[in-house]
Amino acid sequence: MSGEEVWSSNEEEYNKPQPPFGNKSGYDSRTGIYHSLVKLDTKHELPTKLDLNTANFVLSQFPQAGLAEARIAFIDSSTNRSVSYAELRQSIYSLASALFHGLEVRKGDVVLVLSPNSILYSAICLAVLSVGAVLTTANPINTASEIAKQVRDSGAKLAISAPEELHKLIPTGVPTILTSRSSDGKMLSVEELIEGCYGSPEFLPHVPVAQSDTAAILYSSGTTGVSKGVVLTHANLISIMRLLWWSADVSASQDDVFLAFIPMFHVYGLVFFGFGLLCVGVTTILMQKFDLPAMLDAIQKHKVNNLPAVPPVILALVKHASKIRCDLSSLRRVGSGAAPLSKEVAQDFRRMFPWTELRQGYGLTESCGGATFFASDKDAKAHPDACGRLLPTFCAKVVDTETGKPLPPNKEGELWFKSPTIMKGYLGNLEATTATLDSEGWLMTGDLGYIDENGFVYIVERIKELIKHNGYQVAPAELESVLLSHPLIVDAAVIPVEDEETGQIPMAYVVRAAGSKLSEDQVIQFVAGQVAPYKKVRRVSFIDTIPKSAAGKILRKDLVSQSKYQLVSKL
Repeated sequence: MSGEEVWSSNEEEYNKPQPPFGNKSGYDSRTGIYHSLVKLDTKHELPTKLDLNTANFVLSQFPQAGLAEARIAFIDSSTNRSVSYAELRQSIYSLASALFHGLEVRKGDVVLVLSPNSILYSAICLAVLSVGAVLTTANPINTASEIAKQVRDSGAKLAISAPEELHKLIPTGVPTILTSRSSDGKMLSVEELIEGCYGSPEFLPHVPVAQSDTAAILYSSGTTGVSKGVVLTHANLISIMRLLWWSADVSASQDDVFLAFIPMFHVYGLVFFGFGLLCVGVTTILMQKFDLPAMLDAIQKHKVNNLPAVPPVILALVKHASKIRCDLSSLRRVGSGAAPLSKEVAQDFRRMFPWTELRQGYGLTESCGGATFFASDKDAKAHPDACGRLLPTFCAKVVDTETGKPLPPNKEGELWFKSPTIMKGYLGNLEATTATLDSEGWLMTGDLGYIDENGFVYIVERIKELIKHNGYQVAPAELESVLLSHPLIVDAAVIPVEDEETGQIPMAYVVRAAGSKLSEDQVIQFVAGQVAPYKKVRRVSFIDTIPKSAAGKILRKDLVSQSKYQLVSKL
């Protein structure tokens, strides 16, 4: 990399030689810290120049000259439209110049992107970051009120929206441009800006951006169940991209073809497809959203060999394996993340697709989506309950939830992580930040787990109260707030109920007002009208009182036990 390398003391902490610890577990009994057993080589080492921003880092890894013209970055699976690395670079330059010179987007301005996956998504995000602006991405299936909350909380100065989602932004009053041309031609679009005359590097603004500057605000329910903006710096994003670059070099090649239906507004999709894989030079087939028949067709048509997925997709492949008529012989590797993958489903998948590797990983929005990784299929098969070993640059603690003391291998406690990828904090929420990040920078995950004598990480259960539905996080507190706004509901509590298809579904326990005849369907419809589809309450049970502790906290475990008893009784 050109330019003078500047080494930060923070980066040195992760690369310096560590004191002696268990060769297999990475555990140092003197400090109670588990260290990654893998160190980055010189090619992928940290740190980088302190004034290097995310967009420039990604662009610096693009194929050069003729190779960039020939190598395809993205293909739209529905239209077959493609964009080469050279065209993508040109689009980023053009849009960045237009944002800066034409729309006067400045360093620190927050730009909200509301769109499904598209071949423009990466160009939009990287153009925003290249002018020093801050990116915040929104789920296109969120309601207008949820979008409005994100606009207000993030302080968005500009929005970039898919035409079909524009109606959700109009009530906010935030200036908006479209991703593609509108039918009436009345609104400015990204497509038009890219086709403008700003496409040369000399037109690019030279905005000084430090790695410590905020790059993105991604929304996660965090550890307390209240929606919060996770503040990620350029250093965070560059660190996770180097890890993705390293992992791809370990297990993939430039000739590999990836399929992306994971939404790019989510940290998993944004970091993986929007940024990380561009550093490797591979081709990604983009789908707007997951659809099983369309996914199978795309794998066959484009000879896809890498499929980053979530457990419900892997379950769908298992359940429909006998009916699949497409040729999936090109598929070499399937990854699983965003939610736990059961050992049974993993075993069924390996039996039905024996030529395909299956590797599970673990991460959080607060860690840029990364934490653990399986370097080989052999390890994944040998440890089916684990989610891999610590990624390079990661350290971990397993902390006793009662005493706060670090625990040795095979002892269960709360998982804590430390890495250059760990977030700066929660936007405008010091209380939540201090409850999640300690004074030394350790991220308290809220997940109960352990690390075995070979350094493999296991997640036992979630300490935090989030419900995992189809890979999305659903906060019970948010649904309870909606329920309590109903005039005929006196009290309410929401719990997770295990579901084979989607992982978990939200179930509500409701205390009706005296004399009320409120029905289960009425409650379900009431909530559905105010939240995104994945957050909907799927089951309702009426109860006389919600069990609570002396401090007034809902005793969810009691309700979970009750729901299991009710289910068994019905069977």
